[in-house]
Amino acid sequence: MPSGLRYRFWLESIFGSITGVVAVVTLFSHDWIEAVFGVDPDKGSGSAEWLVVMILLLLTVAFAAGARLEWRRAQLAAS
Repeated sequence: MPSGLRYRFWLESIFGSITGVVAVVTLFSHDWIEAVFGVDPDKGSGSAEWLVVMILLLLTVAFAAGARLEWRRAQLAAS
């Protein structure tokens, strides 16, 4: 592991992991959104859940890319 990893790397790694796990949970258990928030915005069609999954996956990719950039920065700085 390269030394000199900034706080930003750890934040991006943690948030990327959280959004990835929530996206997978939403794929397999669609009803948690209605249970937690008490609303059914799509009237049972499931489109809101798919939108949530897509947004979470985009966030996961963005966080992973940011963490990768931070990792590479630390590697280059160490060498």
